[in-house]
Amino acid sequence: MRIHYKRRNLQKPQGIQYRVNEKINAPEVRVIDDEGNFLGVMKLGAALDKARENELDLVEVSPKEEPPVCRLLDYGSFKYQKEKELRQQKAHAKKVEVKGIRLSVKMGAHDEDVRKQQALSFLEGGQKLKIEIILRGREKAHGELAIKKISDFIAALQEKYTLYTEQEIKRQGGNVSAIVGRKA
Repeated sequence: MRIHYKRRNLQKPQGIQYRVNEKINAPEVRVIDDEGNFLGVMKLGAALDKARENELDLVEVSPKEEPPVCRLLDYGSFKYQKEKELRQQKAHAKKVEVKGIRLSVKMGAHDEDVRKQQALSFLEGGQKLKIEIILRGREKAHGELAIKKISDFIAALQEKYTLYTEQEIKRQGGNVSAIVGRKA
């Protein structure tokens, strides 16, 4: 018996697509040269001739204008610069993670201090903090103890930082949790 696997399309996600040279479908275009000077409104054929004359490509940079705006430039280097800018924007985008701290209703004082130090280091790093308690067995009948434990933990953290609550303390089945973050 033969096993067939689905072929996956492994192409890279495409960025902004620009129409180049013969793919431009407007009869007239506004033309800007490679130095940024406005050359005027031309017929598409004349603009393509001008691009070939200068050994450049005619790239439609603003298709929604009437007539569309095209630039004379080297498309390969233009595309590389745009991809480079996109990569830099992704690198500089700040990612905020939600870090988790798990407490227990019967937790000792030292264990709680360790969790508090851990939580403070997460908040110092700019991450959000999910504080949760999982209730087991007979603890489920006393959910108010878990709510009090979390509110005391948040109050202890607020001695060092001013916090905002993204998600209030809430109980979902056997879990009690809250999400807080540090105000900038």
